[in-house]
Amino acid sequence: MEISYTLADIDQVAQQLWEINGHKKIWAFHAPMGAGKTTLIAKLCKYLGVMDTVSSPTFSIMNEYESNGKIIYHMDWYRLEDEQEAIKAGVEAVMEEADYCFIEWPEKAVALLLDNNEVQHFKIDIIDPEHRKIFILD
Repeated sequence: MEISYTLADIDQVAQQLWEINGHKKIWAFHAPMGAGKTTLIAKLCKYLGVMDTVSSPTFSIMNEYESNGKIIYHMDWYRLEDEQEAIKAGVEAVMEEADYCFIEWPEKAVALLLDNNEVQHFKIDIIDPEHRKIFILD
């Protein structure tokens, strides 16, 4: 499945993605720099009721949010070298304890996401400065 959208439509896209994939615990976003991964994740968190400002955890690797008694982690694996560094950073434990996890740059430690029925992968393509296409991958 794919969804084409403009940045002005991102609230509705977040809602639509949640309605389709809300049963999945871990969401992995594959996309180039500047595709809007953090912006989309911020809208997903807002849709879930997160009141905090959602920002990219590029340097901290992960941010934790709470909403309605649920623990939500936003991870950015861009600065990780490989799976071993991700394990040392504690991402496996976080993925187990979280109610929901949104991951940017999952390809940096993709082996940690294999054979896990709780993971949904997404690919975002940049069409032009205002338009994106997101693919829900099997």
